[in-house]
Amino acid sequence: MSETPEKKAAATLTYPATKSWAIMEKAPYYRWVVMILIFAVYSIATADRANLGMVMPYMKKEFGISNTEAGMLLSLFFMVFAVGQIPIGFLYKKFPTRIIMTVALLATSISTWLIGTSSNLAMMKLYRALLGISEAPLGIGCGNTINQWFPPKEKGRAMGLYFAAMKAGPVIVPPICAFIILMWGWRAVFLACSIPGIIFAILWYFMVANKPEESPFVSATELKTIRDEDMQIDEKQKSKTRKNYCPAWVDKLIRTKKMTPITSIREMFLSWNIIGTGICFLCMSGIINTIMFWIPSYLVTEKGYTTLSMGMMTSAPFVGAVLGNMAGGWISDRIFNKRRKPLMIISTVFTSIAIYSLIFAPDNPALLAVMLFLTGFLLNLSYWTYVSYPMAFTSKEIYPLAYSVVNTGGSIGGAFSPLVVGIILDRFKWDMAFMFLAACSIFALFVVLTLSEPLPEGEEIMS
Repeated sequence: MSETPEKKAAATLTYPATKSWAIMEKAPYYRWVVMILIFAVYSIATADRANLGMVMPYMKKEFGISNTEAGMLLSLFFMVFAVGQIPIGFLYKKFPTRIIMTVALLATSISTWLIGTSSNLAMMKLYRALLGISEAPLGIGCGNTINQWFPPKEKGRAMGLYFAAMKAGPVIVPPICAFIILMWGWRAVFLACSIPGIIFAILWYFMVANKPEESPFVSATELKTIRDEDMQIDEKQKSKTRKNYCPAWVDKLIRTKKMTPITSIREMFLSWNIIGTGICFLCMSGIINTIMFWIPSYLVTEKGYTTLSMGMMTSAPFVGAVLGNMAGGWISDRIFNKRRKPLMIISTVFTSIAIYSLIFAPDNPALLAVMLFLTGFLLNLSYWTYVSYPMAFTSKEIYPLAYSVVNTGGSIGGAFSPLVVGIILDRFKWDMAFMFLAACSIFALFVVLTLSEPLPEGEEIMS
């Protein structure tokens, strides 16, 4: 009697012989516990970045700095962050993700606490730069963990949740920081933000293995779920041609085609799809970081809101961002069948419109909050796609380095845009700043149109 494909598949996988397999067989969902930790860790990381924007109006008074100097301080984090990306990508090829992530989280907490002890602008710059290099490994580590722990059909949703975490910090930070500032002053904000990172560094070390095969908490069923689809071990299913959910004209517009996986460092650095994605991420990250760091000052100086009102209003674009990232992950996986470019196109077009409309923003708090919410939602529909896009055409060994290249672009944008906006504000008004950000989104659209969309394995493009 011949073996079924399922038996052959089971024979190709080996699992550690521990009691936990039998115990957890009925609930093979530990990867989503890992996802919760990823969400928490990156929410903390982005909170440590966003808190500076909240205290900036008060720091400017204490240290007597201009908008350009404030922009430089805000950008310094991402300048250092960008420089660290590619070296850290190589670091992940040599050392375990678990160790790098734990050390980075501890260093991030220490750096955040030190910022609050600064007695002058020079010390503030030094500690802000230290925070940048401390946080540099976290994004690559989270992306690499998702790539290792989730099957292809779930990666879009997982990446959407991960990028929602990037905006969850700025949702929580403004009202909490506003309260802390009123009660204890702006320096206390950094002490409060330093504590959660230490707690989650310990949790990560004990709960998140480098790969699901190494974890004592992962059941045999769950490991098979993660690896079966990834390794294409079901020959019957592999031989079938799956239907393409996308209309032919969509695939033509987004330039869908079969792509040979990138397996070498040289191929990766010569790939326009990766370099172009980094340029797009540069533009969109610049917009997001400008909103994160400058909107609090905009609401206080331009619109005249109080500290508490500003704290609540600053959360509006990031509430939209959290929902946009989660909605984008679901739409990309389910509606566009794991294609990423459609959302990139939709997001860049409507983000430019939403940002340009802020030039005509009303003084009414409710209407302005809705406009900021929509801007955050539209901007983040595709924000997560830029680092998940290379997953479809790079090997698991090359992906962390590809992520680092794309994230270098995002980091440069995060450094460049807030500084440019600071210079603009010293010479012009907010109208010019919003026009600059809208232009960044339009430029990203043109670059997106030059990228190719990898055809998922087993599919054919419909004629």
